[in-house]
Amino acid sequence: MNIENNKVVSVIYELRLANNDGEIVEKVTDQRPLNFIPGNGNLLPKFESNLEGLKVGESFDFIINSQEAYGQVLKEAIIDIPKSVFASDDKIDESLFNIGNIVPMMDKEGNHFNGKVVELVDNMVKMDFNHPLAGEDLHFKGQIIGMREATQEELTHGHVHGSSNCDSCDSDCNNECK
Repeated sequence: MNIENNKVVSVIYELRLANNDGEIVEKVTDQRPLNFIPGNGNLLPKFESNLEGLKVGESFDFIINSQEAYGQVLKEAIIDIPKSVFASDDKIDESLFNIGNIVPMMDKEGNHFNGKVVELVDNMVKMDFNHPLAGEDLHFKGQIIGMREATQEELTHGHVHGSSNCDSCDSDCNNECK
């Protein structure tokens, strides 16, 4: 059976930055493999296209350039925000502003995203809203360890379920699985 849409594919891999030091970013093992349904748009398209046609037991080793991964670092995604935005009950938790902290935020439309604190100047916080891997080429090396037909419920919800339903898949189906 080859990898194709409407299958549940299980992979293990090591993700390294494809630069001179090859720093390991993520390691996915057979104790908790990545399970996905190709074609649902949940993964980088180039990741999926590099796996097309592979079979269980086959290995892969490829690099995705930054443009086809998370794009380049955008200067306009690094912005100054007044500290007052972070006030709760007229108090500001200064521990939020440690350089390197990732702060969950929400815009006026209710969209959730994370910002990284990169600098403090007076009453302003410079935050970087680029993806943490923006500007990086990614080197994936791994193996296909399993494949099966996706259930109708998984296809409807657009993601892989655990052993019984969404209760075990760590995903939010808006309680449609119950």
